[in-house]
Amino acid sequence: MPYVSVNGVTYYVERHGGGRPLLLLHGFTGSSQNWRPLLPGLTEHYQVILVDVLGHGRTASPPDETRYAIERVAADLLALVDEWGYAEMGILGYSMGGRLALFTAVTYPHRITHLILESASPGLATAVERKERITQDQELADWIETNGVEAFVNRWEQLPLWASQQQLPTAVRQQLHQQRLQNNPLGLANSLRGMGTGAQPSLWEQLPTLTIPTLLLAGELDTKFVTINRQMAALLLNAHLEIVPGAGHTVHLERPLAWQESVIREP
Repeated sequence: MPYVSVNGVTYYVERHGGGRPLLLLHGFTGSSQNWRPLLPGLTEHYQVILVDVLGHGRTASPPDETRYAIERVAADLLALVDEWGYAEMGILGYSMGGRLALFTAVTYPHRITHLILESASPGLATAVERKERITQDQELADWIETNGVEAFVNRWEQLPLWASQQQLPTAVRQQLHQQRLQNNPLGLANSLRGMGTGAQPSLWEQLPTLTIPTLLLAGELDTKFVTINRQMAALLLNAHLEIVPGAGHTVHLERPLAWQESVIREP
């Protein structure tokens, strides 16, 4: 069944293929649909678990913003895999999903076999940075609720972060645009309030304690995240960093073959 209820919330989940379980976590405004074009290259090696993160896609969008706290969403993920009796799993997260994947690995290291982080970060290092970002995310969340998903998606897609997506075929960009429009404005707004970069705890100090094999992926055109991931690689004890040529923030979309080769190779 694609819908599973855990901790009082209904999640949309799909499983594909056989072998060891690998949980894939999409980014903000995304959904499990983002991974579908990549499934053929993964299902020969893994049982791929796709999930719409809380507030996204077909998963519930609770009205209580505290329900979106990263601690509670990470607990939901473990409850989901417990439903199928998995003692361990690999976990791959992109952007927001990468922050969630890293938090899950730090919190439940005995449950994670390996970690793949694409265009991800451990959050913001200082309280001042987090406070400033919380204010920004709250303002954006309010704007989404006031103006709706279509206006927000049009605004979101103008960010310089996505400039490298102009190299993609028009059909691919239109498909991504349509996927983003399927989201619930309340879910997106509360995701920012509860699990935004400012709201989540900083994980920088936890990195040296993490011994799980970790692959860090960043696109060479995404210079901010190249810098962040180089800093992460220097702190992690068991990590390998790959900078993907010609890609920006969405490596899996812009350079899918290179992404797939790296994921199959594992850290």
